[in-house]
Amino acid sequence: MDSTLLELQKDLDEVKQLLEKATRKRVRDVLLVEQRKLETEISDKPRQQIGESVEVQKPSAIVPPMSNSYTVKINNYGWDQSDKFVKIYITLNGVQHIPAENVQIQFTERSFELLVKDLNGKNHTMIVNNLLKPISPENSSRKVKTDTVLILCRKKAESKWEYLTQVEKQTKEKDKPSLDTDGDPSAGLMNVLKKIYDDGDDDMKRTLNKAWVESREKQLKGGDMDF
Repeated sequence: MDSTLLELQKDLDEVKQLLEKATRKRVRDVLLVEQRKLETEISDKPRQQIGESVEVQKPSAIVPPMSNSYTVKINNYGWDQSDKFVKIYITLNGVQHIPAENVQIQFTERSFELLVKDLNGKNHTMIVNNLLKPISPENSSRKVKTDTVLILCRKKAESKWEYLTQVEKQTKEKDKPSLDTDGDPSAGLMNVLKKIYDDGDDDMKRTLNKAWVESREKQLKGGDMDF
């Protein structure tokens, strides 16, 4: 085992240990995505070392799902990127056991549609529109790994994506607190504190309330002394 593969295996072992200890759903989801990514890198490594090409089946069109199964939407996924690809990781238990033709995907320049047919008695679908930047449909593909579907969107331009879609960008940037440096210098800080308070848990709100009360008391004492 070469040094790179050994390091990947060590990373995977540590992620698995963290998964055993994690109790928060959001933390577990992040760790699961990282686990799938590492498993994908490790499984691809031997073939890359001996120069074999990895054949990926790319169906030309989505086939409607069978009538005896119902369809559910895929809402949970993780994504990251390299210089050339945006990679979407979708966890579907047992997906490696169904026929390859049951995992279908169709790309356009700004979208993709995934259909996984007849997995555990259900069809699974995921449609992502308004990708942040254009992709190359003919050079995009999907891979099926253990309990995972990996979607590879080939970037048209090798630039960093801050978000996956235009909608996500608009939503996140709209939620950013405004720091107005031209007006009241304290207004921007108040906006930031309000955002932290609104998004915070009960402990955070109690901490901010306590700090606010102490600040007001200090100001009042200062005012009495001046008087």
